[in-house]
This record gives sequence, structure tokens and C-alpha cells, in this order.
Amino acid sequence: MMGEMYIAEATDERIRERGEHGGVVTALLKFALESGMVDAVLAVKKRNGNRYDGVPSLITEPEEVLECAGVLHCAPVNVARCVKEYLDGAKGVRLAVVCKPCDARAMIELAKREQINLANVIMIGVNCTGTLAPSVARKMLVEEFGVDPEDVVREDIDDGKLIITLGDGSTREKDLKELEERGYGRRENCRRCEVSVPRMADLACGKWGVPEGRRATFVEVCSERGGELLRRAAEAGVIRVEAPSKEAIDERERKEREALERSKEWQERYFGELKEMSSEERRRYWFDYFDRCIKCFGCRDACPICYCKECYLEAWRGFIRGGEVPPERAFPLIRLAHVADSCVNCGQCQDACPAEIPLSRLYQAVNKELQRVFKYVPGMSVEERPPLTVITEEELRNDDPLLFLRAEM
Repeated sequence: MMGEMYIAEATDERIRERGEHGGVVTALLKFALESGMVDAVLAVKKRNGNRYDGVPSLITEPEEVLECAGVLHCAPVNVARCVKEYLDGAKGVRLAVVCKPCDARAMIELAKREQINLANVIMIGVNCTGTLAPSVARKMLVEEFGVDPEDVVREDIDDGKLIITLGDGSTREKDLKELEERGYGRRENCRRCEVSVPRMADLACGKWGVPEGRRATFVEVCSERGGELLRRAAEAGVIRVEAPSKEAIDERERKEREALERSKEWQERYFGELKEMSSEERRRYWFDYFDRCIKCFGCRDACPICYCKECYLEAWRGFIRGGEVPPERAFPLIRLAHVADSCVNCGQCQDACPAEIPLSRLYQAVNKELQRVFKYVPGMSVEERPPLTVITEEELRNDDPLLFLRAEM
């Protein structure tokens, strides 16, 4: 079934009403619990009905899954870190996890480091063209849309537009690029993201390709385990599935392609500026940002990839002196050296930084160069090993210690 595609919808009317696109993800999570395929579900709930405050929730009661229905664009939750830190890497519990592409990629990178047991995890991936920082979203809704944020019941990003739906059913939309030019819209890392369809998960679910006016979900099967969940749910009558038309598949591909083109535009803007600088100008650019650092450890603690039991950045290790603010510049550079090869551009480090240092921009800029040299894209396949953990036959035969500096595309 891998690679097969379907248009699907939940059969339970309650789930269809709560879900924005046919309730398929909610129905699959509920069925996974009811059927015993998993012990628990990790999904995001609104805190006290607030759509700008999402809380990762571990659910063991099938009916409780309905509380997680609907899309929360303004709740960029750190899903992979929740699994690693608070659920012992799923080593003793079988989980179904709802994840954006960056969440799924982070879990794959952690699995390679034996921090997460993916054999116990069903990743239900959802398409993503970006999330919004809650505080920025609230300000944007007031200043750009002229609405009370509490009146908004839904947001949507489609065809370069940000569309909001109010409680009375009316909608308003604005050009996303224009909003982002003025400092609103998506988080910076989301603007640069190249992966909008989570094919590294077990299932990739989204609205792209669904016929206009229909509330349903386009589902792509990405693993045998994902196919089994979809098949069993369909056989149990929990969801209805049908084959998509060629036009639907083509439309999905078009939207995915356009999302990638928009991300390339933002990458050119952010990284093009850096490439035009001299080495000295780049050094000064980043060191000026590093001098803002207050050594709060927020970036380290938020990063889903960081996993060392004894962190090199702690003063007692002797690499970084204690009691100094800003810390010596080795502090951010050590973090860069540790995570750059496996950065999945989730942006959690930058979100956590009170000094507003564009950390994810730095990590992704270096990661793009590492991708060019090593032909390795982090988080796309659990079988593909990180570049510094393997040695190729060509490298073994080469005596040049600076081979990696001379590598070409």
C-alpha cells in the first residue's frame, strides 16, 4: 500500500463536525486506541478553549481524542521533545503521534541516536505550510485584519493567502507575503521550510487535492504500518475512502510545488544577504548577535535534537566559564557544531530565545552547506545515517584530511 493515495472522511458525524477536513486524523487516532494498536495518543489540545495556547496531551481514553480535533496554526508545539523527554522515547509505551513534517523529522533523527523507539510510534503526519507565533498572530489579527483574536475560530494558509474564519462564519483574507514583509505571518523558519508533506511519517494527511467545497482529507500511505492503520480503520467502518482522481493528484502536486517555490524565495532573501557579505562582515554579523546572549540555555533546552546527558555548555565541564554574560562566543558555536548536521529547521531554539537571536537561520544556513557536501538531508529516512557517523569507501581511500572542504556538488 505504500505510495497509495486516498480521499477519506470520518463516518462519525460528531468527528466530522469537529474536524476541519473530514475528521480523518481524529478518527484514526480514536480507532488506534479502541483497537489496541496503541496504548496512548499524543496530540495537542487548546488550553481552556484558547486556540493560541496549545498543550501537548497524552490521551488514553478514545472519547477524549475528540477534544484535539481541528487545526491550531498558532500553537507550534515541540512534539518530538515531548516524546523524548517526557515519554522516555516511547520505549515502554506504544504511541500514535500527530506531527508536522519538522516533528516527524526530529523524531527520525532522535531514533538514529537511540533516543526514540520508532517501532512503538505511529506517526500521523499533517501537511504544513507554516505555523504562527501566538503573540505575533494576536497582534496581526488586531492591526492587519481589524478583528478581535477571540472571534477567530479558524485560520488557513492556501495559495499564498492567510484566511481567517470568524465565529459568525464570515471570512477575511490577506496576501501572506505582504503580511510577512511587515513582520507578521508565519514564523521565520516556516517561511524557509522545504518540506510541506510529511512523507517521512507513516501517513501524510492534508487538504491539498480534495475537491473544492468538500470536507475531506487527502491521505498518502508512507509506510506498511500506516497502511495497516488506514486499512483496518476502513474495514471497521470508521472512515470512508475512495481513490482520488488524476486531477486531484495533480492539484496536490501543484500546491506542494508552489509551497516549495515560496520557501526558496525566502531562503534566497535570508541566505542571499549572508552570501553577499565578506567573511569579516559575516563574522561581525553573527558575533554582534552572539553578544546579546544571556546564557539562559533556552535554545539548548528547546532543541528536540539535543540529547547529551552531560552538556558541554555547563560551566562545570570547563569549556565555558560560569558567571559571564554574554558568554564567550564558543557557547553558540559549540551548539552549532553539535546540531547543525541534524537540524530540521523546527525553529524551537529561536522561539525560546529572549534575546531574539536568529538561531534557526544560522543553523539552517550551515545545514544547507552540509547537505551540499555530504548529500544528507536530516530526518527524511531512518535508514540514512548522519554524515559524521559513517565513512564511505571513497573516504577511506583518500589521504586528504581536508576532503570535506573541497567537496563539490
